[in-house]
Amino acid sequence: MTDIPLSQEERILRMMKRVLTDVAKDTHTPPGMKHVLSPNTVEGIRECLGLITAREAELANETGRAKADRPHFVDEPKRSQVVKLHTVKRKPDATSKDD
Repeated sequence: MTDIPLSQEERILRMMKRVLTDVAKDTHTPPGMKHVLSPNTVEGIRECLGLITAREAELANETGRAKADRPHFVDEPKRSQVVKLHTVKRKPDATSKDD
């Protein structure tokens, strides 16, 4: 992660994304029930979140901030695994024979 401070625009975008996702969570309805928000409003929220994400990516590219600087779930599988070399056992070489 870089130490580049967030710009005012980036802070606004993050807050807008947080509020929109909170609205979506707070108004979630079980399948089969009529949603309290109109279909146009739900689609508008989706489009806004898409535009926010695209602009965040543009700003990250402009400032050299890695796109990987995003939150991760605690139980999310890790993409890499550290292997200690002193614990790796070599298989006996099949071509050499000890007599």
